[in-house]
Amino acid sequence: MDGRAKPGHKRWWGAFLNSEDILFSEGGGVATVTLNRPQALNAFTLGMYRAFDPKLRAWAEAPGVHAVLIRGAGERAFCAGGDVRAVYEAGKGISGERDLTAVFFREEYELIRRIHRFPKPYIAIIDGITMGGGAGVSVNGAYRVATERTLSAMPETGIGLFPDVGATRFLNRCPGHVGRYLGLTGARIGPADALYCGVATHFVPRERVSDLVAALEATPWRAGGQAGQAEAVLAQFAVEPEPALLPARQEPIDRCFAPETVEGIIEALSAEAAGGGAHAEWAAQTRATLLAKSPTSLKITLRQLVVGRDFDLDAALILEYRLTQHVMEGHDFYEGVRAVVIDKDQMPRWQPATLAEIDDATVDGYFAPIGACELRFE
Repeated sequence: MDGRAKPGHKRWWGAFLNSEDILFSEGGGVATVTLNRPQALNAFTLGMYRAFDPKLRAWAEAPGVHAVLIRGAGERAFCAGGDVRAVYEAGKGISGERDLTAVFFREEYELIRRIHRFPKPYIAIIDGITMGGGAGVSVNGAYRVATERTLSAMPETGIGLFPDVGATRFLNRCPGHVGRYLGLTGARIGPADALYCGVATHFVPRERVSDLVAALEATPWRAGGQAGQAEAVLAQFAVEPEPALLPARQEPIDRCFAPETVEGIIEALSAEAAGGGAHAEWAAQTRATLLAKSPTSLKITLRQLVVGRDFDLDAALILEYRLTQHVMEGHDFYEGVRAVVIDKDQMPRWQPATLAEIDDATVDGYFAPIGACELRFE
């Protein structure tokens, strides 16, 4: 069976949503979404996307809803990503539902686009781990509130994928070549660097988040003026976090990640490390990190960020969907998920195993059109 489901193709996976996995409430003019899978770091399932989407559609039109707030349950994460285990099992034929490798990404991306275009304030409280799909449902919205526990990353090259969920756009909006650095290495950043990169828009200490939510719910909302009102409340609670770390590394990042080939970046990092300067240790560690990632993923990711440097969100998601469908037909995603999520041996056996084995024509194949299976928006 061709795993790339045709546009509009819907199956029954949403029927298996645990009704407690995602919670919805309304009060004080604010609709609240709570991702409620703390044992899974609030990772999104397809059923959760399917429950969220109609709510968001309704709230866009509801006169009594003036803002949407999304947060994660538990003490560890806002959202660690999407349910890659389910996609893995579908692609490997374990679940018997091969089409999930297409349907999951299609419906995830459609929801992300709806979040990006939402006509009222959309506020994500990115308290804790915020990775992959968690970035998709936060960074693409209007406001992202970091706390001292925020830990953000796009770690997809470590599981044989590439930074998606609109990362073609939002990584390219980072200062200089920081987006390439984050996308290729999967480096984790804290709240101050999240602000520096635009992943977050505000920093609020965790102990004040409940007060922030209460203030939003106490706001005398005015139709047409909600954005200004939301910004005023956020500004009331926002403070400066501890100093960011990335600005001090901006120069070597820009220097080492300027090449438009992965081999060029590796060479630049080698030269930086050999130079023995202030950033030599960072360069050596970064080089080692890159060499442990999927070589195919690295080459796809760099090409993606180069060709998509000026893409809007629609163009980014269309490209990323095409890439996912080619990746789902390959080897490294399944091997990466096996090594990191299933067996947890942290020893992926990439195929091809080296950058030298992957030529431009191979990379071109991942960017080739997929005909009627392309992602198209209404």
